[in-house]
Amino acid sequence: MTIFIYIGAALAEIAGCFAFWAWLRMDKSPLWLVPGVASLCLFAWLLTLVDAEHAGRAYAAYGGIYIISSVMWLWLAEGARPDRWDIIGACVCLGGAALILFGPRS
Repeated sequence: MTIFIYIGAALAEIAGCFAFWAWLRMDKSPLWLVPGVASLCLFAWLLTLVDAEHAGRAYAAYGGIYIISSVMWLWLAEGARPDRWDIIGACVCLGGAALILFGPRS
């Protein structure tokens, strides 16, 4: 279930941040901020659903999912195909996130 929460959180965060990007960098209407703020609130709420003992660990592990999702956004939403360095870097980060979240604890 954790992976689905992280994916939902990543999509909500990227969409919310993109709304601000569109307003400030693409000269879109300030009305873009309304769904942007709602999306960022959804992102924050979703992260509270992760079954982790400490918030910092949940956030750190989420970082890997966020990076993968951002590379996918780059490709699917912005039409820029990721290069091999994007993909390799994202995989390294995802491996680190898995270690943080699922590593054995004493």
